[in-house]
Amino acid sequence: MAHSLRLLENWTPEQAARMERNIFVGQHRLNTLDLFNDEQLIHLLDRHPRRDLGINTMGDNPERRSDWQEGRAGNLGAAELLEAARSGRIWLNVRRVMDHHPEYAELVLALYESLEEACPGLDTFNHSANLLISSPGAMVYYHLDCPANMLWHLRGRKRVWAYPLESGLVSDETIEGVLCGERSEELDFRNDWDELAVAHDLEPGEMITWPQHTPHRVVNTEGLNVSLSTEHMTPGAVRRNNVYLANRHFRELLGGSWRRTELTGWRAALKEFTLRVCRRVPGLAPAPPQGYKYPISFEVDLESPNCVRPLDGAHRREPVLS
Repeated sequence: MAHSLRLLENWTPEQAARMERNIFVGQHRLNTLDLFNDEQLIHLLDRHPRRDLGINTMGDNPERRSDWQEGRAGNLGAAELLEAARSGRIWLNVRRVMDHHPEYAELVLALYESLEEACPGLDTFNHSANLLISSPGAMVYYHLDCPANMLWHLRGRKRVWAYPLESGLVSDETIEGVLCGERSEELDFRNDWDELAVAHDLEPGEMITWPQHTPHRVVNTEGLNVSLSTEHMTPGAVRRNNVYLANRHFRELLGGSWRRTELTGWRAALKEFTLRVCRRVPGLAPAPPQGYKYPISFEVDLESPNCVRPLDGAHRREPVLS
């Protein structure tokens, strides 16, 4: 059972105090569990609803995010999908594992319980988790996430670049656009920005996290990679999102600048309160975010190069509003 195992390893109070404020690497023991061996991964993929399974491929140039493609499994079974991830150029995103698999939900909840014990004052809620199974050399393009998130690495090796917010690579308007659903989380990128990044070679038994909205990218460097990506909110994370959303909404509604992003003090509290009121009033409520999706452009095929068989007529790869 997940609760019987010590999930965090060698966390000190000093480390825990840095977790939400800095790009942070810690140790864990999730990789010692049987839940993530080949047999259990096949069992998971076999039971998981295909509607919540993301299947992607990509190019090899981190500046060309348009090479990211969405695919489908076709008639392949779970073992064949795992083999495609092992031998091809495939990224499997097993979404919403807590909703569909009680044993993984128990593990994630126990993990957050351990985190809150190790980090006094940490108050998390709205927990979710995706299991990532991906090929050697596969990558995820430069992007940012709206919730607070953590990457718990289990198998293989990957290199992670996180670009500190103070580097100025992401504007407030970009964060607003992502939160409002007006633009994709995937962002334009230049290779020379790596000079500003904190890079880390992630090993099994390590986790990495960063302050909310920090842009980052990932490249697998060795072997089949398996990672657990968890997301959560805290009171501070909710306020941060609400301050950005309030700035956008009140500029459109009232005019003026509305660009201050401090999270403490009366201004931030008033923005958050007023936005909550507007959400309840017809005519004042902001439009709900629409989100983006990628058109299906390939099918997984073990006999095709990189296990990717392009579909006829699938020429559009840019995400579209869903």
